[in-house]
Amino acid sequence: MRAVGAIRAGDHDVRFPLASGGHRWDDAPVTNLPADDCYAAVVRRDARFDGWFVAAVTSTRIYCRPSCPAITPRREHLQFHPTAAAAQRNGFRACKRCRPDVTPGSPEWAGRHDVVGRAMRLIADGVVERVGVTGLAGQLGYTPRHLNRVLTDAVGAGPLALARAHRATTARTLIETTNLPFVEIAFAAGFGSTRQFNDTIRAVFASSPTDLRTARRARPGERSDGDRLTMRLPARAPGDVAETRQFLQWRALGGAETADSGEYTRTLRLAHGHGWVAVRPEPAGGAGVVATFALEDWRDLSTAVQRVRRLFDLDADPLAIAERLADDPVLAPLVARHPGRRAPGSVDPFETAVRTVIGQQVSVAGARTVASRLVASAGEALRLPHSVLTHVFPNPEAVADAPDAALAMPAARRDTVR
Repeated sequence: MRAVGAIRAGDHDVRFPLASGGHRWDDAPVTNLPADDCYAAVVRRDARFDGWFVAAVTSTRIYCRPSCPAITPRREHLQFHPTAAAAQRNGFRACKRCRPDVTPGSPEWAGRHDVVGRAMRLIADGVVERVGVTGLAGQLGYTPRHLNRVLTDAVGAGPLALARAHRATTARTLIETTNLPFVEIAFAAGFGSTRQFNDTIRAVFASSPTDLRTARRARPGERSDGDRLTMRLPARAPGDVAETRQFLQWRALGGAETADSGEYTRTLRLAHGHGWVAVRPEPAGGAGVVATFALEDWRDLSTAVQRVRRLFDLDADPLAIAERLADDPVLAPLVARHPGRRAPGSVDPFETAVRTVIGQQVSVAGARTVASRLVASAGEALRLPHSVLTHVFPNPEAVADAPDAALAMPAARRDTVR
């Protein structure tokens, strides 16, 4: 079996889309991974494949992550699916031991810029819950029917099934880490009714909401503290969260971001209200992070989680990236000195665009000063208590109406921002 990095980096550019094969996923290879290679990863319990596919056991109707510690099934009893949603669509339930629903996301979807990648990111951001499949298709410029066909061919499930899988994962997190009533959890996770909530939890996890809450254990890095929720966000090793935090600290905007004592905290503007998140490295040198969320509305939890994952580039495949960059004689020694280096992302495309324009031809400190002034002048006051954070980054309307004093820059650049 080829090494995981060789499969991914050797066969395609790790930051560009794969060609669509039009696969059906009942027993088809995952992306460009042959079924035999998938089985070899399962036999070796190779955690590097977690998130790239799930292994579904036909005799038990349970699907697992490749690294599941359970006894390895025979090859003829396994199917391989590209997503948990695809396995659920084919009648499989999530393994209670390895919890395949909480693996890192596939870097394939994180890096693709075609309709499949964009759709997967929007679904993870909660668009289906807010505007439905018709609204999602409209944002992508497709008809709902064509979008369903494209996604089913590419990832084994349509937008409804993918959104259902995200709702189930969000609901399970809230069930196991908060004391919220099940009715509130049902609607916070995006379900239309408590009956739909109960039926989905039973179908996906083979347990009732009550059973999940009764059986919950105190897991490190995942707990509820009143109106806050702390949870672990996994990532593939190696990873350098401290370096990403330092990058964000240098650019932190007063009132909207702060970073000290190894922790980065920022405000969030979400669909149903404000929020803030505090992020720190995973203990014991792990590649992931531990994030504490405070949200006005728990319906925004899955969206907030996905935005933090993008900000810290947690769905990247560092081994595949390192293998490709190691071919360059200039980059190779840098890669060796800084294993797991990530490319910081964004929690809000509009904020990123504004800050990019502000930062043209000025120093990092100068751009931070101007952007912080804009936050103080045009940003909305944070509606959640915090000792340091006071504002969320302004929305487009507020930036357009901001006074010139809040945008101290050349007129042409100011007009671009507006």
